[in-house]
Amino acid sequence: MLFLEILSPNSNEGNDELVLTPALIAENTDYARTTIREHLATLLEHGLVGYHDEARAIYRLSEKGRGYLAGEIGATELEKSD
Repeated sequence: MLFLEILSPNSNEGNDELVLTPALIAENTDYARTTIREHLATLLEHGLVGYHDEARAIYRLSEKGRGYLAGEIGATELEKSD
């Protein structure tokens, strides 16, 4: 779940969580903006990310996303909650 990792504090030297748009993620990775939007939509459906600002399509990690990255929530648990 690469896009979760991009938003995580570990991706930022200041250890603050990042809030990013699909365009900014695309600019800093080898992925197309459309691919990023598709993946973020899936992560949003699963509750792993949320909107920091929905009108501007800025995303942030959710509590569930933090739990997943910390290993507190497994992939099988994500599947069960759908």
